[in-house]
Amino acid sequence: MHLYILVEDLSGKEMLDILIPKIISTQENTFSIISYEGIGHIPRNLNSTPDLRNRLLLHHLPAQLRAIGKTYKDNPKEYPVIMVCDLDDKRSLNDFLKELLEVLDNCNPKPETRYCIAIEEGEAWLLGDLNAVKLAYPNAKDKVLKSYKNDSICGTWEKLADAVYPGGHVTLEQLGRQTVGAKKSKWAENISPHIDVENNKSKSFCFFRKKIMELTKQ
Repeated sequence: MHLYILVEDLSGKEMLDILIPKIISTQENTFSIISYEGIGHIPRNLNSTPDLRNRLLLHHLPAQLRAIGKTYKDNPKEYPVIMVCDLDDKRSLNDFLKELLEVLDNCNPKPETRYCIAIEEGEAWLLGDLNAVKLAYPNAKDKVLKSYKNDSICGTWEKLADAVYPGGHVTLEQLGRQTVGAKKSKWAENISPHIDVENNKSKSFCFFRKKIMELTKQ
């Protein structure tokens, strides 16, 4: 089986490149992760050709699913798609999933697809294992880490920044979006190797783990 995994940014790719081999056998399965430069919006015309200058995940999702569905129409279960993205705090999870299912329903043929939403942000999966955070960052602030409620809508990456970055998220944000993105990738790279995937306390991560295991029948 080959898994196609779509993620909204490079930090998500950094994290899953490390975590997926902890979940499934990479001797029996292969995977490729396609990262974008943000989440964006689903186009109104689901059959439109995406603008290649736009590198946002949802902008490309309809065309990406159509292409994979057509390419593997004779054996979709061997080439499933898993889309991983954040739940923006302005979105209703149910409404967002409804929109995503409409995109899939528009495909003919449909690829085997699972949608996995990190609540609120991908950093929730890192904070789901506080021991891993402390192993990667021994000086991380315990008071900040203990104040985190798993999968809460709380400004998740900001919470992690407050725990591990000098000056916290306020100082980091002053350095600009690119620096924030680079730090998110570094946190994913440093914390993910220590994560115990079977005991992560993030329910949205556990859902992702369950779906990927079901697909590969681990």
